[in-house]
Amino acid sequence: MRSPALFALLFTLLTSALLAQFNPEKPELCQRNFYTEAQAVEIHRAVAEKYKDQASWEKRAQLIRQGILDGAEIKSLSHKKPKNITIHSRKTLNGYAVENVSFQSLPGIYVTGNLYTPLEKKGKLAAILAPHGHGAEPRYKEYVQQRCATLARMGAAVFAYDMVGYGDAKYCDHKIEKAFKLQLINSTYVLNFLLSLPGVDKNRVAMSGESGGGTQTFMLAAVDERIKVAVPVVMVSGHFFGGCTCESGMPVHKRPTHITSNLEIAALFAPKPLLLISDGDDWTKNTPTFEYPFVQRIYGFYNSAANVENAHFSQEKHDYNASKRQAAYAFLAKHLRLNTAGVLKEGKFDESPNTVLTEADLKVFNEKYPMPADALKGDEVVGKALVGQVGK
Repeated sequence: MRSPALFALLFTLLTSALLAQFNPEKPELCQRNFYTEAQAVEIHRAVAEKYKDQASWEKRAQLIRQGILDGAEIKSLSHKKPKNITIHSRKTLNGYAVENVSFQSLPGIYVTGNLYTPLEKKGKLAAILAPHGHGAEPRYKEYVQQRCATLARMGAAVFAYDMVGYGDAKYCDHKIEKAFKLQLINSTYVLNFLLSLPGVDKNRVAMSGESGGGTQTFMLAAVDERIKVAVPVVMVSGHFFGGCTCESGMPVHKRPTHITSNLEIAALFAPKPLLLISDGDDWTKNTPTFEYPFVQRIYGFYNSAANVENAHFSQEKHDYNASKRQAAYAFLAKHLRLNTAGVLKEGKFDESPNTVLTEADLKVFNEKYPMPADALKGDEVVGKALVGQVGK
């Protein structure tokens, strides 16, 4: 039986935090800096008293997982191969190839991105989902291309895909009300697409993205057991819940039965390999002393503490730059059993053979390959299409 004093403390902490961060327009949501850093430490310390072993944690974990799906209005996640797949404009480069891809996730909704694959294929390929964060057309940026190309050269099929409202996915604004739902469904279909490719090993599947892409990473990893390795970058925090509709615009954290956080959601991945990449200039600055030990404890319930790591860059900012990519490459190479021959040079992963392509090279829709005629367009039309969609 739990101590009444403990529950009284937890109630007091949660009440004070909620009152401090209450949004009268959206009381069902936990957004942005929902807690102060100090509140987050105390609240998580109290909540952690609810689970002291694997069995009690898994009871809590199931509640959180279901809460994500219920809050996102998703009954279940589809494992079906996408429809209307178009792959074109193959570019053969130094050890890898890049192709432009679109496919349907929901009727009239198309996922767009670039598929990076190795030229030399020895055995089955690992698969890696590469969502991006917020910014000026990130899929075309050098840092996204570098990580996808390098991982492809190591023997992975890597898919870099657009957030809603970015790149070739400008059929609606990024901040539509149900952006979280749509992006979770889209990520599921990216996974379905990768697993449908010939020669892909369903047991070697990873996901890694930064910022908003980090949110996509730990959210999909929490609810889809097919993700085997996760590397969320500069996003896992106990006090920050995401600053965009696509991250915290639906009630996935606060449910009638519980309140959770992105920190607990990231911990749902236990005991599978998880690398938390953090920096000293954003909401992940306390990861080595707070978030990482919190997750380590839960991994300890499975005797798998070695499966969770933290790469912290105290002098760096909110990005997925070269040093962070080096940490991700090493972790992914280890746990996906990638081939580092010819890629690892003097102890570092060599990105110099990669070719940085232009936006025109990477665009999915153009005069020759236009957006499909049945594609939905406009915030209102897309919003209505999402009502009643349950993810199947």
